[in-house]
Amino acid sequence: MDVILWTLRRNEDDVVNLYNYLSGLMQIATGGNFLNFGCWDESTKNPVDAQSNLCNTVGKMAQLNDAKKILDVGSGFSEPALLWKKNYPDLDITCLNINSNQLKSANKILKKTENKINLLNSTATKIPLANESCDRVIALESAQHFKPIHEFISEAKRVLKKNGFVILAIPVLLKPTKMDILKIGILKFTWSSEHYDFETIKKTINDSGLNIIETQLIGSKVYSPLADYYIKNHEFLRSEILKRYPSYVEKILFKSMLKMKEAAIDQTIEYALVKCIK
Repeated sequence: MDVILWTLRRNEDDVVNLYNYLSGLMQIATGGNFLNFGCWDESTKNPVDAQSNLCNTVGKMAQLNDAKKILDVGSGFSEPALLWKKNYPDLDITCLNINSNQLKSANKILKKTENKINLLNSTATKIPLANESCDRVIALESAQHFKPIHEFISEAKRVLKKNGFVILAIPVLLKPTKMDILKIGILKFTWSSEHYDFETIKKTINDSGLNIIETQLIGSKVYSPLADYYIKNHEFLRSEILKRYPSYVEKILFKSMLKMKEAAIDQTIEYALVKCIK
């Protein structure tokens, strides 16, 4: 019952509680600490490869090779930041997350490495950083949880230096529609977010004064391949999940994966990469 209420209400506390409960499910299903759907191509062998690929794709779009200080908003267990730090050692990275439990886990992981990454416990709509203090602001599969979204975009613009970039990797609706239970059904379990449509995201960015300079729709490389992986490995993943979760949770997850693939094929949902400049 708690999971249902968290999914339906989706205030900040609910999102934290939902991720505290379901992040273990994501870790089991993917085999790693990344908390994203991943981007699959012909060389991808497993979900961790796909998730790393998505992080690398975002890093290249953000031109991290030219950046000095970046803010990763909604940073999860800081796995993307660790990957970027490995690829771009001189980066000064701050991971902002409202989920203190995830930050504690990230801190334990960081202590085992030589990487210096700053951890900041805060909401994305009130970022406690100075004006024009960052070269890049990245929200990698997290902005779908921020509400109201315009407050995050406004804050991202405020902390961004002139000619800096804001990068969003975000699940979206392809067309404005009422996202009711009849439309996506059990998909709400794996897509428990605000369900922003792509046009709303673009309008919000433009209204803020940021300029969109690049967009990519990569849903075909995200949803169906992940669902196919889960279906192909269902028996093994189910047995692993049942070690920590009740059977009904796995059943809901499996049905939600099927619905996610269906929604992607009929173009109800998409996955957008958006690059903006100040």
